[in-house]
Amino acid sequence: MTKISNLGVVETLDGLNKKEFSTLELINEYLQLIDSDKELNAFIHFNEEKSLSLAKLSDERRSKNEALPLDGLPIAVKDIFCVNGERTSACSKILENFIPNYESTVTSKLWQAGGIYIGKTSMDEFAMGSSNETSYFGNVVNPWSKNGEKLVPGGSSGGSASAVAAKLAPIALGTDTGGSIRQPASFCGTVGIKPTYGRCSRWGIIAFASSLDQAGPLTRSVRDSAIILEHMSGFDNLDSTSVNIDVPKFINSCSKSIKGMKIGIPKEYKINELSSEVENIWNEGIKWIQDAGADIIDVELPHTKYALPTYYIVAPAEASANLARYDGVKYGYRKEDIKDLEEMYSMTRAEGFGDEVKRRILIGTYVLSAGYYDAYYLRAQKVRTKIVEDFNRAFNNCDAILTPTAPTGAFKIGEKNVDPVTMYMNDVFTVPASLAGLPAMSIPSGLDSNGCPLGLQLIGKGFDEETLFSVGAVIEDSANFKGI
Repeated sequence: MTKISNLGVVETLDGLNKKEFSTLELINEYLQLIDSDKELNAFIHFNEEKSLSLAKLSDERRSKNEALPLDGLPIAVKDIFCVNGERTSACSKILENFIPNYESTVTSKLWQAGGIYIGKTSMDEFAMGSSNETSYFGNVVNPWSKNGEKLVPGGSSGGSASAVAAKLAPIALGTDTGGSIRQPASFCGTVGIKPTYGRCSRWGIIAFASSLDQAGPLTRSVRDSAIILEHMSGFDNLDSTSVNIDVPKFINSCSKSIKGMKIGIPKEYKINELSSEVENIWNEGIKWIQDAGADIIDVELPHTKYALPTYYIVAPAEASANLARYDGVKYGYRKEDIKDLEEMYSMTRAEGFGDEVKRRILIGTYVLSAGYYDAYYLRAQKVRTKIVEDFNRAFNNCDAILTPTAPTGAFKIGEKNVDPVTMYMNDVFTVPASLAGLPAMSIPSGLDSNGCPLGLQLIGKGFDEETLFSVGAVIEDSANFKGI
């Protein structure tokens, strides 16, 4: 019999429904694997008692023929989602001991569908990072690391991507602000989708940049992602940015033909930083799509070159405002032995935040300050509008856009963290879709010369995740990518 932890979402649910194994057996196996996960550092917290208790309840429901759609499915959760009664720190010292007494809407939906919480995954502090090197709890390691060289898993959802790739979980939740699901998915050889902004509720997710943050799943296959995203999605009165729109049965799109579709290829993504290996995979992806009957057309996205600097004005500005609440007064870390209130604020934040978070707060505060607001923040918002308009024009002529997910494969831990600008370049292909609020998916499509994964990115029209699942399934089947 196949080891249970080798099964994806579809196979796990099928095995449970056929009673080939129990939920208790399944959860026990994953908890043992998580407990032995010392090298990867993908998980920072798990609650064995809680998970096993939920597993027993799941088995009871199935014995009564009352199984829920996701009953018994183990789900790892990025440490940015509030889970009632479980430590939720955003991998920051300032929230190290924060335990919420409420549940995020996304996790609540998954628990209501029968999903089983199996632990919190590590991340870049407050989701600010592209390599998972800024976590207060230490680096996460990419399970594809070889020859004693530890590679980054990507960020900020690197713990989730690493856990799924290493088969410590069949599915893990992530969030994507500028590529934080897609880029680690590419580096770790998993499927990662950022849905349309407003498709999933942001309520109960610790905020980084409110106009950009969006929840999504990391899984081992496109079909697995389709199942999970359906159960994560839907309107939420608690989130003013949540959109009241029907949630399709995404899994049905995975078997639809793409014959006659038009897939756009933007020349603006052929930049100097693009490795030849990634470009070759991109060309392979184009061929796979053509072989499936779709037409390839050129599209223009002229403001793409301004996307990265725009993002690194808008996102830090929103972060500066959102993180102002961490002052040591109501909750979180507080510096003791201080002489006055001002010193408490400054010392608490100086000691509670890591370097990258402080860097972005300073940038954000600067661009929002008097005399610089018009020159930087307002101008960046105008450019953001231009980027949206570029995509709108492109989608008048095509159904989806195909690009690389990242310019290179995974790099060594410590290789790029000296120069922030070099690190930010890892997001150059993912940021434009985030600024435009569009759905985008990374699909593992091949290996580089070091034997590490490379991903292709599909960008779709707003609330048209269905097309991404259709085209993504074709790429997945054609690539025939094998995980670890």
